Amino acid sequence: MHVLHVVGARPNFMKAAPVYRALAGKGHKQTLVHTGQHYDASMSDIFFTELEIPHPDENLNVGSGSHAQQTALIMSRFEPVVLARKPDLVLVYGDVNSTVAAALVCSKIDIRVGHVESGLRSRDRSMPEEINRLITDQLADILFTPSLDGDENLAREGIAKEKVFFVGNVMIDTLVRLLPKAEAIFSGLKAELSLNSFGLITLHRPANVDDESIFCPMLEVLDSLSRELPLIFPAHPRTRQKWSARLKQCNPNLRVIDPLGYLEFLALQKHARVVITDSGGIQEETTYLGIPCLTVRENTERPITVTLGTNVLVGRDWKALREEFCRALSGDRKQTSCPPLWDGMASERIAEILSR
Repeated sequence: MHVLHVVGARPNFMKAAPVYRALAGKGHKQTLVHTGQHYDASMSDIFFTELEIPHPDENLNVGSGSHAQQTALIMSRFEPVVLARKPDLVLVYGDVNSTVAAALVCSKIDIRVGHVESGLRSRDRSMPEEINRLITDQLADILFTPSLDGDENLAREGIAKEKVFFVGNVMIDTLVRLLPKAEAIFSGLKAELSLNSFGLITLHRPANVDDESIFCPMLEVLDSLSRELPLIFPAHPRTRQKWSARLKQCNPNLRVIDPLGYLEFLALQKHARVVITDSGGIQEETTYLGIPCLTVRENTERPITVTLGTNVLVGRDWKALREEFCRALSGDRKQTSCPPLWDGMASERIAEILSR
C-alpha cells in the first residue's frame, strides 16, 4: 500500500512522525508532502531533524496568506502532486488549513482520505480550526480518534460507526519516544537559561496575540505573575516583532526568547511548575506529564484534558488566571489521570488497522 502524508504546521510533524515510523515497520511505501504552511525555518525545518522524519518528497512552499488564499494555494499545488504520485490513501493530521485543503482535493478525485486526530470539537465556529475539523471529518473515509469524546461527536454528526477507530493520541507517541532525549538536554538548557524554578508560556492564536485590547492586559498579568515565579516565553517571531516595544517594558523575570525546537520545549515543559498556553497540543502534553496547565481560551476541543487531566480553562478572565496560577504553585490541585490509550502506541494501532 502507498500512503501519502500531508503535513503543514508544527503539530502535524509531531503527529505524522510516529505514524510514518509505524507504517515503515509494516513495509508500506510512503510519500511525505510538506505544504509549507509554516514557512519559517525555525518553526518547521528543525522538527524534521529532531523527530527523525525524512526530508519531504514534495514541498509546496505555500507560505503565509489569508485562510482562503492559503487553502486555495495548497489545493492548486497539491492536486498535481497527488495525481502524479497515485497513492492508495492520503493521511491528513489535525486541523490546519493543509488538512482540509488536502481532504477537499482527494474527495474530488476519488482518493481515500484518513484523518488522524478526528472528532475533536470546541463548538466554536469562530475558530478557523473548528471549520477545518468539521469539513475534514465529513470528507474522510477513515477516522482515527484520540479520545472517546471524539467518537461521540462523530456519531452525533452522522458519521458511520464502521469508519471510526479509537486509537489514542499520536502526539503522546512522540512525547513518550523523545522524552528521554529531552531529559538528557535539560541540564544544559537549565544552565544556558539560568533556570531554577520557572513557569512556561506559549501563545500563538491570533485572537490572543494580535488584538491590543487582549494581548496588552494579558501581558500585564503575566508580567505581574513573573515576579512570583520567573516565566519563560518562547515567542513566535511575528509576535515579537509586533509587540517589541511593549515586551521590552516587562520586568526581567518575564523572559521572551526565540522559538524552541521540540526537544528543548519538551524539556522545559517537563520541568515547569506551571504552563500558560492557548495551544491544543500543549493541553494534551501537560496532561500526560502531570504539569498544571492554564489555557487562555474560552473553550477547548480537548475537553478530556479538563475532565481527566491537568488543564484549567481560564479564558480571558485575568483574575481567574491569577487565582489558578497561585493554586498551581501552592500544590492545591485536583486528582488527575491519563486518558485511555494515551500510552505511546496509537500509531502502531493505526498501522495495524491500515494494514488490515
